Amino acid sequence: MTSDVVVAGGGLIGMSVAWRCAQKGLRVTVVDPDPTQGAGQAAAGMLAPVAEASYGEERLLGLARASLKRYPAFVAELRDATGLDVGLRTAGTLQVGFDADDIRALDELHAFHLELGLPAERLTPGEARRREPSLTTRLRGAVSIPSDHSVDARALRDALAHAARRAGATLVTTGIEALVTAGGRATGVRLADGTTLTAGTVVLALGAWSASLPGVPDLPVRPVKGQILRLRLAAGLLDGTVRALVRGRQVYLVPLRDDQLIIGATAEEKGFDRSVTAGGVYELLRDAIEVVPGVTELELVETLVRFRPGTPDNAPLLGECDLKGLVLATGHYRNGVLLAPVTGEAIADLVADGTLPEAARGFGLDRFRERS
Repeated sequence: MTSDVVVAGGGLIGMSVAWRCAQKGLRVTVVDPDPTQGAGQAAAGMLAPVAEASYGEERLLGLARASLKRYPAFVAELRDATGLDVGLRTAGTLQVGFDADDIRALDELHAFHLELGLPAERLTPGEARRREPSLTTRLRGAVSIPSDHSVDARALRDALAHAARRAGATLVTTGIEALVTAGGRATGVRLADGTTLTAGTVVLALGAWSASLPGVPDLPVRPVKGQILRLRLAAGLLDGTVRALVRGRQVYLVPLRDDQLIIGATAEEKGFDRSVTAGGVYELLRDAIEVVPGVTELELVETLVRFRPGTPDNAPLLGECDLKGLVLATGHYRNGVLLAPVTGEAIADLVADGTLPEAARGFGLDRFRERS
């Protein structure tokens, strides 16, 4: 089978790229034996560039805010194309803290927000509880971020897959054995059944597994294990997302449609260790209950481990690399859901027109060589 584009990876990023490429009239094949194994299957779906803002990551913040700005139109276009609702919630985010050290951290973060002109407001404990009455009376302070939203990540991936297929993309559910090269360029992928899919461009969107595919040049992408919990019977418990520092420990609670709540997430440098641990579940539940005591009444319906694709600077790898014909769309770490709109658009523009849009520039492999 020959295509204009083979997208290796059918998660949120891969499907976003496939959809946008197919809309441009390109023949697109997406290869993924099981998209439910990707990080998006467990993602809480936070669209939180302001809450995630960190010193030294201003360039990533710019990309994240550019992607968030696209989200309302992105979701509307998906709904028009598929009839599917992806559960976009625009109630904002509260960041809360419990002890003096937590409040100092919140104050420093808020000062950073103000320095960059980001939308955020310091709240007293009473003001925070008026916005989210289920919060504990023991919290010491909060920051409100009205522009940070959330979406149902699983519903988003399903909608993207549906939209990509309707736009003409083909989905192949066979394992990928290797990247195929010839004459110093990528020419396709070889599947586990021995079939070779050839293409003018291969887009690498395998998330945490991107660096593991035989034939791919060395990439600074590693798996970062995350344990996450899904609960139900949470209708009315929270209106928006709550991110908390509980005596220095981070936990977040994200309400979804259908009375569900996601609690997450650990960040563990343990490679591809798939074990759900008693300690990980205990710590998440302990801290979540301290933030919102009503969590004790919910039903725990799912525990998951998935692997975020981390990079040395927590920012994605986007664009061409030294191997001609191979385009990178990986390394999104904690921001795969948030960055899906801008990544899909940018990579499709690069593949179709040969130019990476300004918003996505500066995220290539060469940035790591500049540091060495």
